[in-house]
Amino acid sequence: MEGVEITGPLLDRFDEILTPEALAFVATLHREFDTTRRELLAVRDERQARLSAGGTLDFLPETRQVRESEWRVAPPAPGLEDRRVEITGPVDRKMTINALNSGAKVWLADFEDANAPTWENTISGHLNLRDALDRTIDFSSGGKDYALKPDEELATVVVRPRGWHLPDKHVLVDGSEISGSLLDFGLYFFHCARRQLDKGRGPYFYLPKMESHLEARLWNDVFVRAQELLGVPHGTIRATVLIETYPAAFEMEEILYELRDHSAGLNAGRWDYLFSVIKKFRTRGREFLLPERNSVTMTAPFMRAYTELLVRSCHKRGAHAIGGMAAFIPSRRDPEVNKVALEKVRADKTRESGDGFDGSWVAHPDLVPICREVFDGVLGERPNQLDRLREDVHVTAEDLLAVSKTPGQITETGLRNNVDVALRYLAAWMGGLGAVAIHNLMEDAATAEISRSQIWQWIHNDIELADTGAVVTRDLVERIISEELGKIAGEPGYDEGLYAQATALFKEVALDDDFAEFLTLPAYARMQ
Repeated sequence: MEGVEITGPLLDRFDEILTPEALAFVATLHREFDTTRRELLAVRDERQARLSAGGTLDFLPETRQVRESEWRVAPPAPGLEDRRVEITGPVDRKMTINALNSGAKVWLADFEDANAPTWENTISGHLNLRDALDRTIDFSSGGKDYALKPDEELATVVVRPRGWHLPDKHVLVDGSEISGSLLDFGLYFFHCARRQLDKGRGPYFYLPKMESHLEARLWNDVFVRAQELLGVPHGTIRATVLIETYPAAFEMEEILYELRDHSAGLNAGRWDYLFSVIKKFRTRGREFLLPERNSVTMTAPFMRAYTELLVRSCHKRGAHAIGGMAAFIPSRRDPEVNKVALEKVRADKTRESGDGFDGSWVAHPDLVPICREVFDGVLGERPNQLDRLREDVHVTAEDLLAVSKTPGQITETGLRNNVDVALRYLAAWMGGLGAVAIHNLMEDAATAEISRSQIWQWIHNDIELADTGAVVTRDLVERIISEELGKIAGEPGYDEGLYAQATALFKEVALDDDFAEFLTLPAYARMQ
């Protein structure tokens, strides 16, 4: 292709995805939209500078008309009417089969936080999705064979491309790295839009990491153009936006409005939301200081405001509201751990269903039944509760910003847990795994971001640990890193090379004076 260069190796069957026609399609999207993407990333930097200088977040006066006028999003698309339980996970071959077979209504096929974006993972993921739609996918491991159930029992596929900030260095267009967002979206849409339509469904997406309605407008422009290029009817694409950045929480209705012909609702992306709270106000002292991550629950006042506003905003406009992740991984060896954790999962899903959410996320097939049972108890035979308008909800900017009211402490135990989880996750990520079970929780890039950003914030605020009285300093964290690595090194499967890379990366994103906007950017630069 003229102007298109593939720098990654062409492995087995990659030519089936990287066809001249597919590359021409994604190159067109890149050429038409990448300049706007870069301009919007610069706007993020400008807003961060204002916040660091003492500014704040608020509902936008210039979009008041959108919030106060009458309009609704498109009605639910085929396969998205009932979303009471959704499962998330990477697009490897085994997960593709297990997720589609899980009994969930929707599978979030993840090219983002649950996927380490190696070249092989990216292109193999597209092969797996296409093979699944063609029913040619299979997998064997440990003497066990995996195959798909009948079509009518399979989850609806919703693909999450990478965020606007991430490039893909393996595809160059006119000498520039292509947007990872446009590559992931474009390859799936090109190869699978018609396949999905032939099955009575459609090309559906989850959109991550957006910070404004202008970024949603860009996605909508991409959708309109992609449908034109392939002769797909306007409005065929549907997208659910993750409200997982602090600024986006103040623009929920505007984001729905920009995508209204293509909107499938909003999702409460709780883990990245916590990371964004820390990141946006990291220089503002203790006003926006969170306790250690495991003690921040969805009942914290600022999190209640965020989730209730999300349900209200969605149902006001006829859009689905999807709840957050249950990250627990059931243990087949420890029934007591399971009992306690499953009670927490049930309580979490009961709260969400009672608040008006139309469905929620789980990270493991064993959690599908409990999530479905809870939502069945509220929905019954109804596909959703869009008619529950939550007109009782009145959330102010002050409610969303009330971080200081969050109960909890900062302890050495919490500090050590952040170090341990981040090191384990980053080692796995550098080895090609984006979703990793650590201490019975499914960890992904979002939870690793919380771990490292909290440590950065604690160091820069001279936080005193509640259990030891020690002040969090670089020297203290360096010592704990060494001690936690010593424990990990004694475990089976320890890879010294990967942990050396993980340690260097962790020190860069947690201990440097300059705060890395996303740990995945320096991590990706190290990845082959």
